[in-house]
This record gives sequence, C-alpha cells and structure tokens, in this order.
Amino acid sequence: MQHCQEFYINGQWVAPLEGRPFDVINPSNEEVAETISLGGKADTDAAVAAAKAAFASWRLSPMSERMDLLETILGIYKRRAADMAEAISIEMGAPIDMAKVQQASAGSGHLQAFINALRVFKFEGPLREDTPDTYLIKEPIGVCALITPWNWPMNQITLKVIPALATGCTMILKPSEQSPLSGLLFSEIMHEAGVPAGVYNMVNGDGPGVGSQLSAHPDVDMVSFTGSTRAGKAITIAGAETIKRVTLELGGKGANIVFADASDNAVANGIKRCFNNTGQSCNAPTRMLVERSRYNQAVEEAKAAAEATLVSTAAEVGNHIGPLVSELQFNKVQDLIQKGIDEGARLVTGGLGRPEGLNRGYYVRPTVFADCHNDMQVMREEIFGPVLSMMPFDTEEEAIRIANDTDYGLTNYVQTTDPEKARRVARELRTGMVDMNGRARASGSPFGGMKQSGNGREGGEWGIDEFLEVRAIGGWPV
Repeated sequence: MQHCQEFYINGQWVAPLEGRPFDVINPSNEEVAETISLGGKADTDAAVAAAKAAFASWRLSPMSERMDLLETILGIYKRRAADMAEAISIEMGAPIDMAKVQQASAGSGHLQAFINALRVFKFEGPLREDTPDTYLIKEPIGVCALITPWNWPMNQITLKVIPALATGCTMILKPSEQSPLSGLLFSEIMHEAGVPAGVYNMVNGDGPGVGSQLSAHPDVDMVSFTGSTRAGKAITIAGAETIKRVTLELGGKGANIVFADASDNAVANGIKRCFNNTGQSCNAPTRMLVERSRYNQAVEEAKAAAEATLVSTAAEVGNHIGPLVSELQFNKVQDLIQKGIDEGARLVTGGLGRPEGLNRGYYVRPTVFADCHNDMQVMREEIFGPVLSMMPFDTEEEAIRIANDTDYGLTNYVQTTDPEKARRVARELRTGMVDMNGRARASGSPFGGMKQSGNGREGGEWGIDEFLEVRAIGGWPV
C-alpha cells in the first residue's frame, strides 16, 4: 500500500520526524502484511500545529462548502469500497464478505447518515419563540484528537472524523496500530476529496506514544476515544490537566435476556450476534440470561448454533468467522476460557486451542459456557472473542438485576413476544442502548453507554453535538 511509512500532515504525505518501524501482522497467517511507522512527539506536535493553524479559517467556512466536501468524500469512499474491505480484512481478520457488507459499508453508511442529519441541524437560533433577543450559537470546539480502535476501523473513524469536519473542527486521527491500513486508505480518500490543508491530519502511533501525547497536548481541545476502559481512564486523567473535553466509547458486557416466550430463533440469533466479527465488538451480547423453563433447551440450541459456526481464513469467501486480531488477543481469550473452566462453568462446546485444521493464525474455537453465575470472570470481563456465557433466571426482576450487575453499560438485549414486558424491561436496563427481538436501531441513532462503558454519544445529531460548544448571547438585535 502506498504511503505506509508516511503520515498525512498539513495536506501532504510526509516522512516521520521520529518514526520507528512497526510490522502489521495478518492474523489469518501470522505473516507481515505491511510495515508502517509509529510516530514520536515531533510528529504529534507537527500534526497539532497544522490543525491549530487551520482552525482559524475552517471554523468560519460556510456549511455549503462543508456539505459539498462530505458529498465528495462519500463518492470517493464508495468508489474505493472494495479496496477498503480488502485492507480491513488483511489487517484485522474480518472475512472478506463480512468486510464488504458490514465493515467497509459502515463508513459510507455513517457518512450518509451525517449528511442527512446536517441538512436539518440547527447551528444557531433564539432560545425560545418568546425570547428572540436571547440567541444561541453552536460553534466548533477546536482541535480534536481522534483515537480509534482496531475492531471496527471505518465505523469508528467516520463516526469521529465526519462530524468533526462538518462542525468546523480540525483534527488529528490516530488509528490503531493494529489496523492502520484502512486509516491510511481513508487519508488517501480525504486527500483526493480536497480537504483543506491542516483540517485533517493523520499520524500512526501506539497508545503510550502518540495517543498519550495527543491526550495531554495543551493545543488539543478535545479527545474522542474508542477502546478499552483501562485506556479510557488514562486518557481522562491526561486530559484533566488542561480541562479538555473527553468523550469515551469503551467496553461492554451486554446481557441478552431470553424470556420463555421469546421467538424460536432467539437463541440462535443471539449466538450469531455474539460471534459476529469473531466476538470482537464492544456491544456483543456475551451474557445470555434465559428464563429457567426454557434454559435447558436454550443450552442445546446454543451448542448447535456454535458448532454450526464455521471458522476460516479472512480471504475466503462465505459466511464464517475469521481469526482474532493478534497473538496478544488470542492469548487473552485462551486465558479467559481457561478461567471459565477453572471457575466451574460448564463447557458446552468449544474450549481451548484452535479449531481443527487451523494450525496457523489466531483462530479460536466458538465456545459456549453454561451454568454460570454473575461473579465468574467470564460473566464480568469483556472477553472480545467468540465466547458466550449462559445462566438461568426465574423472574423478570431477577433478570434485570443480573443484567445491571456489571461495571459496563453499553448495550443490552431483550427477547420476548410480550410488548408490555419488552417496554417494561427496556426501561429498567442501565445501558445506553437496548435492542429487542433482533431489531437493530435505525441509522443516525445515538451510540454510546454509561458507567464504565464511557460517556458521550456518536452518530446523527448527537454525534454532531459532541464537537460543538454552545454560546448564549443576550440582547441579540431582532
């Protein structure tokens, strides 16, 4: 790939000032796919300086100019969608069909959703009809550091870059060093689209290096981060020194509550959702709570669905899951599977080691634990692999209590054919999002959590608001 060892700063591809090589490993075969450069403080400072210099003019750019730019970016992105899917598949192991249908298309989907939201978004106006001389203006917050994860690279890059661009902010993107190829390709798209120099900058680096430098940089006004809760805490502490705005989309440990009256395919669909992206999704329903009268049947259904889940290389076409992203992630998942066994969870299927016939690559056996309790590590820690933990409940109140008994608060799931029960339970679940009966939230819905799943919202009008300051002016001439 072109520009692999360069950064995009001030409208140009530039050589690193303090770069060091970093191998990007293809998780399907454990071979080096590309070698990138990880930047140092001089590179971070150069990117921040470019963004700071560009902010003075970009913040005043007319919305018509920004909208035209977004439309241009969307057109180029769609043209290069196949390239994007291939990059994501190689760098983080998403099966190529899934990379096309879900991973790469998430970028164009969010782009279009933001364009739709911006058409009706109000950046200024009177406080109320009866107070025309009290005027509110929403204006860009300033220079933004955008730090994105490896598991859904384009989903998160577009959820941050596009609203920052649209609101008049300038930015520095730091993609995950585990999945930087998609970020490099996205930067090529931005360059081709003609984003003004300094408005969008991209520096590759790791968390302790460029990530920490951006989080503490005095000329960065906002940090938008998606990743682990541990890293989110460190970024919050670093940003506190300069009272930055810090928005966080962190981990999750979603409960999928399956009532006795749930549809016949509720358990099998829960397995598919849990194992999607090889389980590497913060909103995966990894705890399945089943009403006791249906529990034994559900365990057998989960076993059958897991054993029907195919595992193969990312390059192979078809409906299967691929490898985990890295050796580090593979070892973490193996350790947690062993922990579940040691803690006394019943291993229904899967377990330690690679699936049969896959001796190279970071592949994990689709795994189901049953008879868990909510104190087990496999019920409390985000595993980030194709591992489901199941336990029974007796009453609606107990199910809600178990679901809410977690440090996380991102997404929960409810399966019932009783509309009143569905509404009642959804109101009691302490998560930023609830999906019911397999129905996903509409495009442009706010994405985000509470508790240790983070703060702030991404997507639609809520994602636009995150990058704006609100000013109230009294005595506005009318």
